[in-house]
Amino acid sequence: MKFNLSEVNDLIRSRRTIRPEQFTERKVQRDQIELILNNAQWAPNHGKTEPWRFQVFQSEASRNELSQNLGRIYMETTSSESQNDMKLAKLIRRPLISSVVIAVNMSRQKEEKIPEIEEIEAVACAIQNMQLTANAYGIGAFWSSPKLIYSSQMNHYLNIGEKDKCLGLIYLGYTKEAWPKSHRKPIEYNTIWKTP
Repeated sequence: MKFNLSEVNDLIRSRRTIRPEQFTERKVQRDQIELILNNAQWAPNHGKTEPWRFQVFQSEASRNELSQNLGRIYMETTSSESQNDMKLAKLIRRPLISSVVIAVNMSRQKEEKIPEIEEIEAVACAIQNMQLTANAYGIGAFWSSPKLIYSSQMNHYLNIGEKDKCLGLIYLGYTKEAWPKSHRKPIEYNTIWKTP
């Protein structure tokens, strides 16, 4: 066997969502972030378009700026009757309590030969690679996709094209709590074996 399948299984099955509220003040190091991003780039992608783009908010100043802009964009894109103070507070606070936040964007191919959904799927695979690499380091990861990230205001803030999309904010940090456990249904619940 090329790899230790038991370790691969453990890595995949122990990946969990760790929210920023659970993070400690311990910093994720730049070389760790670089490996997380390098592994993201090995995701499958149709036509080798490599549609993923990353913006890293690691410094305190950049995370403060992100925090302020998430609050502003939420207020601009949410009707006054739908605004929720707790949701707004969470959006503003999370970049401040995370070691690093990575905006993951899909860069739409100019020729548009590859269907957009396939580019989105490729970026989602890249995000899974990021989460698995973070897990291998013992770093908690939270893939956040509030509605506001799909707005033109978010595209403008991130300086990405009109046809590009922010597909998530990945919050990274070390957890102060025990690594959570979970389970999945047996494959019999969601698999049909086709027979002739």
